[in-house]
Amino acid sequence: SPQVQPFLPQWLAQPKRVQKRIKDNLCPITDVPGIHPRLLKKLQMNGIESFFPVQAEVIPAILQSASNGYLMGRGGFRPKDICVSAPTGSGKTLAFVIPIVQVLLDRVVCHVRALVVLPTKELAQQVSKVFNIYTDGTGLKVALITGQKSFAKEQEMLVQKKVTGYCSLADIVVATPGRLTDHINQTPGFSLAQLRFLIVDEADRMIDDMHQNCLNQIVKAAFQGENGSGSNMLFQRTKPGPVTAASSCSPQIPLQKLLFSATLTQDPEKLQQLDLFQPRLFTSVYSEKNRDGTETEPDTNNKYTLPERLSQCYVPCDLNSKPLLLLYFMLTMKFTRVLCFTNSREASHRLFLLVQAFGGVTVAEFSSRLPPNERKRTMKEFEQGKIQLLISTDATARGIDVKGVNYVINYDAPQFIRTYIHRVGRTARAGEAGVAFSLVLRIQERRFLRMLRDAGIRDIKKHPVKGNSLKPLVQQYEGALCKLEKTVK
Repeated sequence: SPQVQPFLPQWLAQPKRVQKRIKDNLCPITDVPGIHPRLLKKLQMNGIESFFPVQAEVIPAILQSASNGYLMGRGGFRPKDICVSAPTGSGKTLAFVIPIVQVLLDRVVCHVRALVVLPTKELAQQVSKVFNIYTDGTGLKVALITGQKSFAKEQEMLVQKKVTGYCSLADIVVATPGRLTDHINQTPGFSLAQLRFLIVDEADRMIDDMHQNCLNQIVKAAFQGENGSGSNMLFQRTKPGPVTAASSCSPQIPLQKLLFSATLTQDPEKLQQLDLFQPRLFTSVYSEKNRDGTETEPDTNNKYTLPERLSQCYVPCDLNSKPLLLLYFMLTMKFTRVLCFTNSREASHRLFLLVQAFGGVTVAEFSSRLPPNERKRTMKEFEQGKIQLLISTDATARGIDVKGVNYVINYDAPQFIRTYIHRVGRTARAGEAGVAFSLVLRIQERRFLRMLRDAGIRDIKKHPVKGNSLKPLVQQYEGALCKLEKTVK
């Protein structure tokens, strides 16, 4: 019988397609309509002369949806929510930073008008750094709320108590879910009643994990109005619905949701939970035109986009040869700038100690055990080429923009396709080339290949390594193991 296709809402079924080939489709920043001269200058100062395809499409879309400032659009129309599905490294952050800073440029009173929610502290830091670059000198205030400072310190960054009541100290808040929820519930005067943009980055993960509750709380807080101080409610907010005489009598600040992800879920029910308003989907997850200009049949299985210049290989192996294979790639094949993934912190730590004991490879571990400043330093040294091998878990590396990764090695084969996509997407970023190797146990091989095939990934090559190639390493490896046993004891 034919396969039953889940019914897709119109916007999911017919997305706006964004060119995949980043390098061939760069768009000079001056060609994108409507960007404020001040921001153009800032972009140029930061060495950005052209936008990636995703930026060139999404920036004008957001700007246009806010062409009336933050109030309701022309004729009382609410701006449509926007979803962007594009591979890691295609420049999603700038795609929302630029238009949001521009829309807020002429704000008079400081209120929280843009809120960006991200799953990890690292990502939040990365995004707030970009916001700080583009708000510098504009008077707009950015607050980073991730629990790295004490709760009281964060409260001081968010609100100030005056005789007349509380006033906001932040226009843009970049936060992780847990800490944000705490402030919504416990910080007097922290108000989202004037929120205009809610940006959810790594959206699929934010829906999957326990964060759905956080998103509900944000929306509730946004529609609550100023807690109890009914007198100054000039801006009534109504949940979207038909415009009635009552709802159109006072100017409204619409709440617009912008979702970004490399693996924007294909599951309409999940997206339903986000309660999106007439969403528009921009995606570069689709088939390309053929050489002769005809459109290739879109493959419904191609759910995920991988960077264009990524080569993928897998190495069938057994448990004992995995550490030897890693050493073989580093020492015999002389791989440089390698990001290596394991499935747990323990595995990362053990592997790090083992490689260290073996010697000859500059290695570091990147794990949630380490304090943030140490992670930052490790990152920097890796980017400068002082560290050749960085061993990490998924939690730490998700979404993180590591410059110049030549190889990703999946030391432990990932269990989920999404994990695979995010790991291998750490290399071949922004149009560069990169290689991903997965070490796959023979008992995992069938399941691993099926998982990739189901996701429409067929261009992975088998790359067997002969036992003879590993022999020269064995003696020194056994020495390292003994050394390790002693340290562990």
